[in-house]
Amino acid sequence: MKVVWSPLAIDRAAEIAKYIAQDNIIAAENWVDTVFAKVEQLKSFPESGRTVPEINSQKIKELIYGNYRIIYRIEEKQVSILTIRHGKQILPTDEIGEQKR
Repeated sequence: MKVVWSPLAIDRAAEIAKYIAQDNIIAAENWVDTVFAKVEQLKSFPESGRTVPEINSQKIKELIYGNYRIIYRIEEKQVSILTIRHGKQILPTDEIGEQKR
């Protein structure tokens, strides 16, 4: 399965890495490397994430990494990385193109 990152998800990853780098550049690099490694695993195991509680759709899932949620959509031939959010942030449904249920 192919993995495609949305521009929003790339921007969020960059923002988070920049924030972490303010205190520790190596930690920021490690965070980015681990996020990309976790996302790469979705090529083989797209169902490995949990259902996003706010959405309750089997097609919208998330991986948890530390305090962050990597939110993605399972599509026919690809996994689309939609956004990355801190676990304490409210998830705006417009970021993932789904309505709350």
